[in-house]
Amino acid sequence: MTPFIAEIIGTAILILLGGGVVANVVLNKTIGNNSGWIVITTGWALAVYVAVVIAGPYSGAHINPAVTIAVAIAGKFPWADVPMYVLAQMIGAMIGASAVWLTYKNHFDETENADSKKAVFCTAPAIRNTFSNFFSEMIGTFVLLFTIFYFTDASLTEAETVIGMGSLGALPVAFLVWSIGLSLGGTTGYAINPARDLGPRIIHAILPIKNKAKSDWSYAWIPIFGPLTGGALAAFLMLALS
Repeated sequence: MTPFIAEIIGTAILILLGGGVVANVVLNKTIGNNSGWIVITTGWALAVYVAVVIAGPYSGAHINPAVTIAVAIAGKFPWADVPMYVLAQMIGAMIGASAVWLTYKNHFDETENADSKKAVFCTAPAIRNTFSNFFSEMIGTFVLLFTIFYFTDASLTEAETVIGMGSLGALPVAFLVWSIGLSLGGTTGYAINPARDLGPRIIHAILPIKNKAKSDWSYAWIPIFGPLTGGALAAFLMLALS
């Protein structure tokens, strides 16, 4: 297990479970059909938890180009490693999206609504407005990164010995993503991760999905540059306050 492989596997698991919960809710004849937004946001939060548990010890579990670039801006990650991490995240996202399609293939075939099928792969705005959609992705990712920068480890107060929580250390970021989804996700579906949206969107365009919609490339730049901008702003503010 190397950082490159860990980022591939972690991001693949993130998309497998995150895209999987969307498929379970929106596709026809699934057991979870129409179970609602709370199920989707909870599923994504737990997907982040599982991905961080797997990748965290080996790569720091960035699983998101906005995270990788933001921590590099903050001086906490070498710029030379950024391209490798982003490539791994994109590969993992495409693998995860393909696995979701294979898992739910019968239900894709049973679903007539092309937009519902596309929603399994990538985000779309509830109301299309370039400025507000960009701002939504930016502010959601800002909250994600700014909070991550202020995460602290538990410590024994007498000796100030830092102690870890093992795999439970992934819980804070899962709760953070859950909060963002519940509070800020209703406008654009809270991609807050360029690889999470772009990788599966590419797979949606490639796969032979029955009666599929267009992949909406005119919107695709927003869940890429909105999160990157939000993450960068979080890093700059953290540096200004430190």
